[in-house]
Amino acid sequence: MFDYNVVKTLKIQKTEWDKMVRSRSDRFPQRKTEFKTDSNLPVEALYTPAEISGLSFDELGFPGEYPFTRGVQPTMYRGRLWTMRQYAGFGTAEETNERFKYLLEQGQTGLSVAFDLPTQIGYDSDHPLARGEVGKVGVVIDSLMDMELLFAGIPLDKVSTSMTINSPAAVILAMYIALAEKQGVAPEKLNGTIQNDILKEYVARGTYIFPPQPSMRLITDIFAYCAEKMPNWNTISISGYHIREAGSTAVQEIAFTLADGIAYVDAAVKVGLDVDEFAPRLSFFFNAHLNFFEEVAKFRAARRLWAKIMKERFGAKDPKSWMLRFHTQTAGSSLTAQQPDVNIMRVAFQALSAVLGGTQSLHTNSRDEALALPSQSSVLLALRTQQVIGYEIGVTDTVDPLGGSYYLEALTDSIEMGAADYIAKIDELGGAVAAIENGFMQREIQQSAYTYQRQIESAERIVIGVNKFLLDAEMPRDLLKVNPAVADSQVEKLKILQNSRDQRQVADALRSLRTVAQTSQNIMPALIGAVKAYATLGEICDILREVFGEYRQQVLL
Repeated sequence: MFDYNVVKTLKIQKTEWDKMVRSRSDRFPQRKTEFKTDSNLPVEALYTPAEISGLSFDELGFPGEYPFTRGVQPTMYRGRLWTMRQYAGFGTAEETNERFKYLLEQGQTGLSVAFDLPTQIGYDSDHPLARGEVGKVGVVIDSLMDMELLFAGIPLDKVSTSMTINSPAAVILAMYIALAEKQGVAPEKLNGTIQNDILKEYVARGTYIFPPQPSMRLITDIFAYCAEKMPNWNTISISGYHIREAGSTAVQEIAFTLADGIAYVDAAVKVGLDVDEFAPRLSFFFNAHLNFFEEVAKFRAARRLWAKIMKERFGAKDPKSWMLRFHTQTAGSSLTAQQPDVNIMRVAFQALSAVLGGTQSLHTNSRDEALALPSQSSVLLALRTQQVIGYEIGVTDTVDPLGGSYYLEALTDSIEMGAADYIAKIDELGGAVAAIENGFMQREIQQSAYTYQRQIESAERIVIGVNKFLLDAEMPRDLLKVNPAVADSQVEKLKILQNSRDQRQVADALRSLRTVAQTSQNIMPALIGAVKAYATLGEICDILREVFGEYRQQVLL
């Protein structure tokens, strides 16, 4: 991109400039002896074309063209803004339905469903292990009846819905399909995403049920079913978000997420799916953390690296298969219970990094999430944060406005190279599943998390309100509290359903499901049949537990 002689001269001039600054350190002191990003990448005092002299314009490219460094769409936000998709769910389906309608009225452009912990691990509300958790961290869904209440008055052909569910993702998707049928909406009219990313559960989050191999079978069955029946549905959201929340660096987030993506593509190809049939509907989910420029560079590096992987490693021919489309959520782990109003600024800058990095949809966390589920007023402020970025400050007027920055391009290159090195290491270990089974990813994340926490405790890393600029503690106010009676009412609702449904129809549907689960047939039609008979989530997952077994996490030393 730059003339060789110009670069050579710049290197000499920069060396002389650096010597001058160092010799006059009394006049130009620095706050620290060395500066690094959160991924431990060195940050120089000044960047020039010399730092990116090896970057060709082909690597940078045009928006909407391979390798998509500058964005997956030619016009990006000049065409339309990202989907403003606030994550919501608490208590009963009825309560969450009210929150959904409120957010849609306030300008949200897509729904995102948070499920409670029993739902995420395939237990009904009356299960002993569900006690104390019903409706606490998300909405409770025991059956198709709850799904009907959750989306009451919301036409599924008019909204895009994202559902954060993994191990029982196929069951929840079956409920969504059955609900759409009851609304008169054909599967091909549905738009949205099912997270469906089990590998990161083994690495970072823990809401797994089944062992890796049957879990991968459920995922590839969804790929195959949706490729035929639901062309507008994103069949997986390969998640780096939870990897980052567990303590990874930005480089590890990209590396481990894309390594998981490689494993899913490999699994689908091995069962006979053509890569260009399912790859265009793969999507990703990333974290927007605190180191602003590193986060912008991270998103750009991820796009470029995934495009190369899909084109060169898997031989995908369709340009849509090369595109890394992603949802972003601001970093929940960066929010503090101390001085929670400061979280408003943290979230705003994180959201801005996601937009400047080219996200397709965005959730902004609420100021009070370190204390409780977000209140309605906090959720509205978080949504307004996105709207200010989108409509008021001008950053959406041109595509990739930071592209060409010497620092940003150098950082993008460094992150891409670091992530590629990790992926090569994972390949040597036998791929993502093997790297998870032997604990490689978990140990890398644990070490990074330990280093990060140690830096906070030593005040090497400043966190406002935690280790600098402290104030006397204030009592939190206006926090959302889930009514403890939710569990009792939900269990009663479940009993009414079980006593009113056609028990023979339920038994037949579950018997059919067991038979299909024991074969290599696609399991989605049997799951749809079971949920339409009003078999519960727990009953369905119990059948699959009997056939597939349950996963037990190994202890890492």
